[in-house]
Amino acid sequence: MTSSPHIPVLLAEVLEALAPRAGGVYVDGTFGAGGYTTAMLDAADCSVVAIDRDPSAVARGRALEAARPGRFTMIEGRFGEMDALLLAHGIERVDGIALDIGVSSMQIDEAARGFSFSKDGPLDMRMEQAGASAADMVNRTEEEALADIIYRYGEERLSRRIAKAIVMARKDKPFERTYELASVVRRVVPKHADGIDPATRTFQALRIAVNDELGELERGLIAAEQMLAPAGRLAVVTFHSLEDRVVKGFLKSRSGEEAQPSRHLPAAISGPAPSFSQLHRRAVKAGEDETRRNPRSRSAKLRAAIRTEAAPWPSSGRGRRS
Repeated sequence: MTSSPHIPVLLAEVLEALAPRAGGVYVDGTFGAGGYTTAMLDAADCSVVAIDRDPSAVARGRALEAARPGRFTMIEGRFGEMDALLLAHGIERVDGIALDIGVSSMQIDEAARGFSFSKDGPLDMRMEQAGASAADMVNRTEEEALADIIYRYGEERLSRRIAKAIVMARKDKPFERTYELASVVRRVVPKHADGIDPATRTFQALRIAVNDELGELERGLIAAEQMLAPAGRLAVVTFHSLEDRVVKGFLKSRSGEEAQPSRHLPAAISGPAPSFSQLHRRAVKAGEDETRRNPRSRSAKLRAAIRTEAAPWPSSGRGRRS
């Protein structure tokens, strides 16, 4: 497990934010290859519970369970449901939670998973390897709704042009392979001056939609608020603006840094007491050494916070579920 092909991004910074201590209980909500988990176990005589919905990641976690008996537990499931998953294992409070949002480099590198536009494979993209796939989405979704998905989750300004081309192409033959979809997108989207593949944003959008990644992130942050003990720490690494916007907004709100009503109004009207205190004024980014060693880290941002003694904020929902 320690020689994982996946390089954890901002590992030193995440460890510093979590500050693992002996006897503490920590959660790696996005286990992947176990980089953060292994680092926490090595940093202190603590215990770690990991969660992942990808069966391949869970299988790797089972191997680590055998190597670290009594200190590590692997749970198959979604980190957005970590409160229920942890309570089912008799864990009521934890001292730290790490979340690495999005798709892992291992998932992208495995052509059969269908995440990559640079490697031909089945048009899949399902992290859980169950439910509706990306092929189902591009073959069944109406043109306007498909354009909205590509625009919203890919921030692609040519989304309507892409959706129209997809709908026209699928009339002749349903999409089955990643190369088929990437080729259609590349025909209607000009090459970027910075060298980014024209299919990048469309593939990102479909992956996020297929896995309900933003809804999962929203639910995960609320679950973390529920499960962290006072002084417990939350560290979240994101890789694009959509994810970072969710985390930034949540922590800004929960730490009481949003614009508040008049100070002359009663405290009850001003809202709940802050449930988090942010560790950093701005997002932490990778340094030059790390970006040189691991290009994936260039877009990474870490936001971290410490849980206060205040009660969790009331929530009207847990994010949209696909």
